[in-house]
Amino acid sequence: MAMTTGGATASGAYGNGNSGGFGAPGPYGVSGDPGARGASGAGSAGSPGSVPEPGRGRLRSGFGLLGPRHGRHSLSVEQVDSLALPIGDDGVVIGVDAEGQPAVLGLNRPTPYDVVLIGGLWTAQVLALRAAATGARVAVETGRAPAWMQMVHAMGGGQNGMSVHDVGRVPPQGSSAGNPVLVVRDCGMRPPRGRVVSGPWQSVLTLLPYLSPVAPRLLRQARLVGVQRVSPDEAAEIGRALALPRGDVDSLPTLADGVTLWCADRDRQYVMTQPTDAETGLFGTPRRMD
Repeated sequence: MAMTTGGATASGAYGNGNSGGFGAPGPYGVSGDPGARGASGAGSAGSPGSVPEPGRGRLRSGFGLLGPRHGRHSLSVEQVDSLALPIGDDGVVIGVDAEGQPAVLGLNRPTPYDVVLIGGLWTAQVLALRAAATGARVAVETGRAPAWMQMVHAMGGGQNGMSVHDVGRVPPQGSSAGNPVLVVRDCGMRPPRGRVVSGPWQSVLTLLPYLSPVAPRLLRQARLVGVQRVSPDEAAEIGRALALPRGDVDSLPTLADGVTLWCADRDRQYVMTQPTDAETGLFGTPRRMD
C-alpha cells in the first residue's frame, strides 16, 4: 500500500535549481557556493593531495549520492490502534447488504477464482459491466449473443475491454496482474466444460438460470456461490449442497428481484443490487426472469 506524505514533492526538497539538482543548501547537502569549502579551496576535488571531507560528495557503491534527509514518521502507542489496512474493500461493488453498507466482490485475484450465480441475466450483466468499469477485461461465452451485444455497443463496440464469443470459442485471454480478466459463461443450464478456465488474474463467473444436473459439480468447484429466487425444491437441494441453515433455505423462494444470497465457505450475505441510472437505461429494472 502506497502512502503519500505532504511536502515530499516540493521543488526545494531535492535541489535549489542548480544544474544537476545536487547543490541543495542546508541540511540536504553541501552548499552550492563553491567557496563554502574553504577560502583557500583546500579540500576541493581538484586539489592534489586533498582529503575529501567525510560524508560529503562521496558515492556509495550501488546506491549513488547521499539523498535528502527527511524527518521520520512516528506514532505514539495510543495512536497505533487507529491504524487500519483496507483489506477486503477493493473490487466490484455488487450492491448493499442488509445494513445498507456496500458489498464488494474481489474478482481480480492472483489465484484461480470460480463464481457460480444461480440467477438471472440482469444480475450477471450488471456484474460484468461493473467489473469492466474497474479495468478488468470481460470475455462473455454465450449462446445468446444478441442479449449481450447491446452492452458491448454501449461500451464502444468492444473497444473498452468487453468481447462476446460463441460457446466453446473463447480464445486464451493472456491475463496478468496489470490485465485481469473476467470470463462470464452464459451457456444455459448445462454449460459444457470450458476451454478457458480460471487461473491467476482470471476469474470465471458461470451463470445458471436454474438448478441443473451439472450444478452440484459446479457448486463444489466454486469459491463463491450466489443464489437468487428459486423454487422450494431447488432451495432444499441448494441448502443440502451448501449446508445452509433452515432459515436461509426457507427464504430463497421468497427473495425479491435483485436480491442474491452470496455464500463462501461458512460466510453468507444477502445483497441487494441497486442499478445506477445508466444501468437502468441499459438493462431495465432488476428482474429474476429473463
